[in-house]
Amino acid sequence: MLVRFFTAAMLAAAAAAQTPASLFGQVDEMAGALSKITGWSVKRRVPSEMLSKEKFRKYVDSRMKESTSKQELHAEETVLKMFGFLPGDFDLAKETVDLVSEQAAAYYDYSKKRLFILDSTQQGAEQRVALVHELAHALADQHHPLGKFLKKGSPDDDAETARQAVMEGQATWLTWAYMSERNGGKAEVAPELIAELTKSAGADGADYPVFSNAPLYMKESLVFPYNEGLKFQDAVYRKLGRAGFDQVFARAPSSTHQILHPQAYFEDEKPADPDPPEIGDLLGKAQARRFRVLMEGSLGEFDHSVLLRQYIDGEQGARAASHWRGGSFRLYEHKREKFPVLAYVSEWDSPESARRFFELYQRVMKGRWKKMVVERREEGRIAGSGDDGGFQLWVSGTKVQSIEGMRGDSHSRPPLLN
Repeated sequence: MLVRFFTAAMLAAAAAAQTPASLFGQVDEMAGALSKITGWSVKRRVPSEMLSKEKFRKYVDSRMKESTSKQELHAEETVLKMFGFLPGDFDLAKETVDLVSEQAAAYYDYSKKRLFILDSTQQGAEQRVALVHELAHALADQHHPLGKFLKKGSPDDDAETARQAVMEGQATWLTWAYMSERNGGKAEVAPELIAELTKSAGADGADYPVFSNAPLYMKESLVFPYNEGLKFQDAVYRKLGRAGFDQVFARAPSSTHQILHPQAYFEDEKPADPDPPEIGDLLGKAQARRFRVLMEGSLGEFDHSVLLRQYIDGEQGARAASHWRGGSFRLYEHKREKFPVLAYVSEWDSPESARRFFELYQRVMKGRWKKMVVERREEGRIAGSGDDGGFQLWVSGTKVQSIEGMRGDSHSRPPLLN
């Protein structure tokens, strides 16, 4: 769970400093209250314990190494840098471990069915809120196994980010519904509290140097499941009531677009699944055989929104990204020379939206590179070079496509792609 900024009104009735024994002595009461709100029975008591910050960091580091190979991590880091989400000297593995370790207050281990409160979490209200949040995860896990839920599809899928938002957003909503009921109110989350809770983008300032200095994409990837997931869960609850707690697991949202626009979820608006351009169409089959595919994945509205807000403008970028309907990429590597080539496509809700993104993406390219040279330009198509090598970018109908990172003959040879 992220360390959150809590409102004074909600915490006014919370207890003062507590020992581990007195804190964990409240588990049964908390679980029972969450069961009443959700309608889910408590099938088993959840073991709970304190964990040192140092042990938690070792845990995060070991999980990173267990779940992601060096090749996978290298590919992911390369993709993020080529899109411009991360600076060229960024160490993704180290910074991820540092960031999660700094921001965590507690966590639920769905493989071991245990929850942990970090001893660095402030005693009293913050520990209590952290415990309720993790118990909400534990209760959900007893009815909708979280491990299976999160592992559906590809780990580089936009839908996985949406599923994370379901899990964290629901636990956050239930935490504050519990707090509201405990303080004498309804077991739900008031709109004004949601607005207050989602104002912040995580714990920052002098006490949180890793988060404060992190690239925008790292910050927002950490916060999105909590803030936008909270708003999504509230929209589902307002429409479906208690049945919504099961619904979001039984029919998980298929994209971050559905998280950001719950009406798209209610209408079951599926994302498009466009194929990235083939480098063989640009280089020819003989040249294309010199490359291997390192990684494939999808880019959602969340990704496009961060990208546009990072290089252009907050409101303008979010507004343009809302017209997203699909996106994917494929990362190639030259077998001998080891340089990467990125093939990318995005699909939009109209030719006008695609044309707008085509113009905006050129500004993204210019912003992320020290030098960008446009060598050829035709209607809806440009080609040139940047820090990563040669590129081609074009718009056709509702799709915007690019191939980036070409070198040598692969850059100089072709006419512009259609």
